[in-house]
Amino acid sequence: MIDLVRVKQEDEVILQNLIQFYIYEFTVFQDIKLEENGSFAPFDLKPYLNEADLHAFFIIHDGELAGFAMVESGNPNVILEFFIMRKFYRRGFGKIAAIKLFDQFPGKWSITQVEKNEPARNFWRKVIGDYTGGNYIEMFDDHNRSIQEFVTGLNVK
Repeated sequence: MIDLVRVKQEDEVILQNLIQFYIYEFTVFQDIKLEENGSFAPFDLKPYLNEADLHAFFIIHDGELAGFAMVESGNPNVILEFFIMRKFYRRGFGKIAAIKLFDQFPGKWSITQVEKNEPARNFWRKVIGDYTGGNYIEMFDDHNRSIQEFVTGLNVK
């Protein structure tokens, strides 16, 4: 079973710890350097804990942390960050979590992947395509980032 659990103020350290794994995996696609203390620079999570349109969720599998998602709700809704721990890959957990996010924030969506992150691009194409029955558009911006746009809450599953 997959649950989305909103990150609370007292969970900030746990999310920062998970983000270290996310950044580590992302260094394959972006040139990100370690800080002098041997960790990556922390994310500023205060907006996710204080602003009404920013949301951070833990992705939980049977009581165990499996990843996290960070969403900006609006027009469009945007997945800003999305991470599943490698041990949970290819088990459908990311797809389930994404669908729960789409259902929780109905409306227009825009999801972007950096140019070199082909695994993420393939993941989002598959998830969005399955969810919308292929009813989405994909474009590329000036930085060759892939962007998928679609609408939820219109009797799509």
